[in-house]
Amino acid sequence: MKALSMPLSFRTAPVLACLICLCLAALHPQPLAAQDDAPQGTLQALLQTHQEEVARPSRNSVALVLDALLDAQLDGTLEFLRLWQDREVYERDADGLFFYAREGQDRMLVLTDIDTGEEAGVIGSREINQIRPNAGVRREIAAALVQFELSDPDPARRLAALEAISRSPDPEQIPLLAAAIEGEPDPAIRERKERVLSLLIARHGSDSAERVAAIEALTGDISTEARRVLNQLLQTQAGIAGALPEDANIERVRSPGDDLDLITAYDRLADAGLAPARRGHNAIRDALRAHVANGQVGGVALHRLSTDEARREAYRTLEEAGLVPPLVTEAAMQAAVAQYVFFDAYVEPDAAVTDAARDALDSTRTKIGIYQAFGLTLDALSLASIFFLAAIGLAITFGVMRVINMAHGEFIMMGAYTGYVVQLFIPNYTFSLAVALPLAFAITFGAGVAMERLVIRYLYTRPLETLLATFGISIALQQLAKNIFGTQARPLTAPDWLAGSVVLNDIVSISSIRVAIFVLALMFLAMLVVILQRTRLGLEVRAVTQNPGMAASMGINPDRINMLTFGLGSGIAGVAGVAIGLYAQVTSEMGANYIVQSFMTVVVGGVGSVFGTLAGAGLIGFLQKGIEWFNPGNTLAAQTYMVLFIILFIQFRPRGIVALKGRAAGD
Repeated sequence: MKALSMPLSFRTAPVLACLICLCLAALHPQPLAAQDDAPQGTLQALLQTHQEEVARPSRNSVALVLDALLDAQLDGTLEFLRLWQDREVYERDADGLFFYAREGQDRMLVLTDIDTGEEAGVIGSREINQIRPNAGVRREIAAALVQFELSDPDPARRLAALEAISRSPDPEQIPLLAAAIEGEPDPAIRERKERVLSLLIARHGSDSAERVAAIEALTGDISTEARRVLNQLLQTQAGIAGALPEDANIERVRSPGDDLDLITAYDRLADAGLAPARRGHNAIRDALRAHVANGQVGGVALHRLSTDEARREAYRTLEEAGLVPPLVTEAAMQAAVAQYVFFDAYVEPDAAVTDAARDALDSTRTKIGIYQAFGLTLDALSLASIFFLAAIGLAITFGVMRVINMAHGEFIMMGAYTGYVVQLFIPNYTFSLAVALPLAFAITFGAGVAMERLVIRYLYTRPLETLLATFGISIALQQLAKNIFGTQARPLTAPDWLAGSVVLNDIVSISSIRVAIFVLALMFLAMLVVILQRTRLGLEVRAVTQNPGMAASMGINPDRINMLTFGLGSGIAGVAGVAIGLYAQVTSEMGANYIVQSFMTVVVGGVGSVFGTLAGAGLIGFLQKGIEWFNPGNTLAAQTYMVLFIILFIQFRPRGIVALKGRAAGD
């Protein structure tokens, strides 16, 4: 029987193998059935041909799926890649089909067909598998997404893809980006693609001539991305060798003792394992501590080890006994350093590329310096416009009435608080600003007239009493503001159209509020020139300024002119307060920050002269910004040097830049 059973087993083996295969096929028919069920020419059908690679992706297998998707260009591919990358694709156990899913009621998942986007039923979480690609697979998907998004119909997605490439450049993106340029319909996006491609070639290109050409195109380019590429190309690393390596792209050779100190050079040798490390204070202390015996170390009593000389003496004794490593002397360091060459080598091995990058960056730095000077000029003009607005009212009252108004800063504060109160009732910031400017002028004009009628007109011939009186009024106004509004800063919010900045390029920008203040200063300059030169009031003001007695004999009422002039100067200060409050803190003390600059502007420019005030504001603005540029971050020092300069300036030009005739000049 045993002899017969063996031949029977050999004869039945093929039959049994076939039966086993049929049983396995009957038990697991899902992928084949799913592929048959999916309509041909759809994304689902394509994914089913790579069902195993999609459901269980790996770094090696995902490329097959991505290549198939890129070749097919089917609808919904871009969304599938995004969701696949975000782990939002699911595989149904029953048939192996792929779906998107979201949470439904009772912890059920609502399936979404990946082709139609319609709901495909509800299923329990145990009947479906979430596909979780690892980090490596997700990086591969992200790279494929870039190629899809570069050709996306939505211009915003194409621009987003370009920005993603710009932030994380990769050599593999060069052919993808080059292929996407040809079919780009939008001229602006096409230009941006060409720009990014040029930066990629300059940084990661394979052909040296193409890279040099791309780098030369960046000459004078002050954009941040261009400078970043050039700086990356010129990155260096320190090197040490017995002789200069012939294959290295050397940036410079360092000479120990000249541009590299001896200790630093020796430490580099020690770090590279080419010389023994120096023993520092801590190492010497630890070595001495380890060899304490009978109250002494190396024959030196412990109480004597309070100085470096005593510790070194004890250490040398231990060194002679062979108990500690020897100290490195200066002569030993010089001998060790003399055996090697210290150099900085470019990380980029191509010398032609680094030479072109260095020339381009030098040209760019020159252009950056020009634009920085231009930006500094804009800042100085902006500051000068603020000083002009704050000082022009004081210049008029001081010139016509010869009154030292120490409460001028409080009129600025009143204007700022007026803008704040208006915004409490008018939430529209643009409309509230349009209301606040004339209202601030009216309120501070009235306050100025009242102050002139009640106090100032009785003190015209007594300037010291005028100074004391206005100083007392300023303190009273500050305390009144504190009682009404409190001590905390109040917000005066600018409209949205003033919230940003005017950006000329990556170097020069200025806030929109500063531009608005500059325009407002020009408007007030033009208005005052027209009033003073083209109106009856201006003629009378100029007459009273030059000779009040003669003006009175010609029928002009000096008291009326003084009242209107003081009110006009106070009203302008109120408008300046609204403008200043848009970017500065609105507090009861804010006027004190501008009273000193206002007086300096008036004195330097010339008493009673509009154009003199303009010149003084410009001089002080440029001077302060120039000093801040030499000493950045120290505004107090800039103001101190500015005051010293003004003191010297007044010694040589006591009447200011534009001197007037008449009472203001003679007194």
